[in-house]
Amino acid sequence: MSGVELAVAGLLGAQLLEAKTHIAEDFLLAQHVIRSAIPFLYNSARGKASYWYYFESTALSKPNNKAIVFPRPRKDAPPIKTDSKGYKIYDDQFTLETFTYKELYDIVLRLSYILKFEYGVTAEQTIGVDCMNKPLFIFLWLALWNIGAVPAFLNFNTKDKPLVHCIKIANVTQVFIDPDCSGPIKETEPLINEELPNVKLHYINEPELLKVISDKSRPKHRAPDNTRRPQDQNYDCCTLIYTSGTTGLPKAGIMSWRKAFMAGSMFGHIVKIKENSNVLTAMPLYHSTAAMLGVCPTLLTGGCVSVSQKFSATSFWTQAKLSGATHMQYVGEVCRYLSNAPYHPDQDAHQVRIAYGNGLRRDIWSGFKKRFHIDAIGEFYASTESPIATTNLQYGEFGVGAVRKYGSLINLFLSFTQVIVKMDPEDEGEVYRDPKTGFCTTAQYNEPGELLMKILNAEKPEETFQGYYGNKQASTKKILFDVFRKGDAWFRSGDLLKMDQDGLLYFVDRLGDTFRWKSENVSATEVENELMGSKTIKQTVVVGVQVPKHEGRACFAVLDPLDEYLDQSKHEEILKKVYEHVNHSLPKYAVPQFIKISREIEASHNHKVPKNQFKHQKLPKGASGTELIYWLNGDKYEELTEEAWSSILNGNAKL
Repeated sequence: MSGVELAVAGLLGAQLLEAKTHIAEDFLLAQHVIRSAIPFLYNSARGKASYWYYFESTALSKPNNKAIVFPRPRKDAPPIKTDSKGYKIYDDQFTLETFTYKELYDIVLRLSYILKFEYGVTAEQTIGVDCMNKPLFIFLWLALWNIGAVPAFLNFNTKDKPLVHCIKIANVTQVFIDPDCSGPIKETEPLINEELPNVKLHYINEPELLKVISDKSRPKHRAPDNTRRPQDQNYDCCTLIYTSGTTGLPKAGIMSWRKAFMAGSMFGHIVKIKENSNVLTAMPLYHSTAAMLGVCPTLLTGGCVSVSQKFSATSFWTQAKLSGATHMQYVGEVCRYLSNAPYHPDQDAHQVRIAYGNGLRRDIWSGFKKRFHIDAIGEFYASTESPIATTNLQYGEFGVGAVRKYGSLINLFLSFTQVIVKMDPEDEGEVYRDPKTGFCTTAQYNEPGELLMKILNAEKPEETFQGYYGNKQASTKKILFDVFRKGDAWFRSGDLLKMDQDGLLYFVDRLGDTFRWKSENVSATEVENELMGSKTIKQTVVVGVQVPKHEGRACFAVLDPLDEYLDQSKHEEILKKVYEHVNHSLPKYAVPQFIKISREIEASHNHKVPKNQFKHQKLPKGASGTELIYWLNGDKYEELTEEAWSSILNGNAKL
């Protein structure tokens, strides 16, 4: 064999080895982690853990870069026109607002002056942000970080007692409210005033405020460094983002400065967010996906955040085209909605090449990439409160459906910090412990088990897992002790995953009582509590059920009626009272879509209601084909007939 042939053979061998092990890729990622983490830890030790300093550095060094693009929906939009081929034109339905880094920085400083000197906001306060997706949200967020206050991102759909609970548990002192989503909080205002009389609600006059903070003659306030919580460690709270958790009312998940930085630097590097990137998000900014994994990485690099006020399958690609997006964020439902939408020319006119998010199903993964000219899918696994995050930047065909795809070096390192453990077949939701040793057992390849993450210092778990603000009991429940040896501690993800022989991780399902519907986490316990408030039932079970051609799980409630409502002739009255109550007290995505009135709810020997019997409920008429099940048709529960079920499946009737 000649020297040339040997060289070619060696090159091919090296390529095959890299394709299998990704060693070079792992090495580059490890280099980036080290180069980023050391300065961050150094700055944190010097009292500068805040993300503010990174944003400020970017703004001052790249003042002319485009920072935010906002296709604002026009309130005076003309009637939608069609082109020569009959396709609707959405371009003139939006006004394109843009802000450079200099403009953004100056606006934030002017808003900081107003918040500090007109509203008295200080670094000791937690401030509620109740705002839709728009630049105003980011202005408020960064201004609060400048002052040193902790922003609490309220879900603007939340109302009634859950909203009061969210404000109360976080010790929120003031709430700034976007007029475009003020309905739920206005509806709840009497209850807030009654239970939390010291909380101040500020309804923003958005046009007037934007006019003021864009005025170059207005005063600015850049808070002195020694007032911006210099005592904060890298694991201290930077933001509160609410999660339904697994039981009960929403919890305030603590976002640490470390998580904000890691999301910005590490995650941004993995999904290739650079200075010339433009990330379009239609995901709610009050969730960590858009806030931590959309805004933070982009503003760290000097890229542009394009904010869509509300997801729309019909105009999404138009907004991508208008904003010049190179990246887009999704949740699984978004990709399915886009895939199910009819063809529109703008799906060929955009520049998006990387789509990243979580929940993209295997069955539409490759088709989504092909149809919309996407080069790579950045699927990740994480949760609001979790210290665990895994990523899979997937090109080609290898790794479709996985939530973690790294090379052999990183997989080896992660094997010491992330493990999947066997579940107990006799005790639903609990991990299996060997009766001889009392320790857990690692799951086999392709065997679903709970994903755990090692807490490095078991005596100070908050350094790894910050938990829920003001809820030590709920935080403690997420930690498992004595897993593989006496005295160790591991964070419980609460989710089932599995690993294949290639080291790829796949999401399987959620443990506990939480399921996803309409891009939101629904707490079954919260829904059950509200259903009991209708005063028509003895007990109830709520689960998420799968509906063909729909992403996530729809809320299904089994109601055990009070004796006076036993007769079927009383069903209409029960359903009317239930709907009136939950429509007032629950966000729309948590209202039961299907209801069965039944006496079959039975508690087990440990006084827990086994829910598995209901999780696989067959629709529309049950396994027997004779069950009476109701569905929410608009604002009224009606019998789920075969005809109604067909309408739901073919998209003529909407859940």
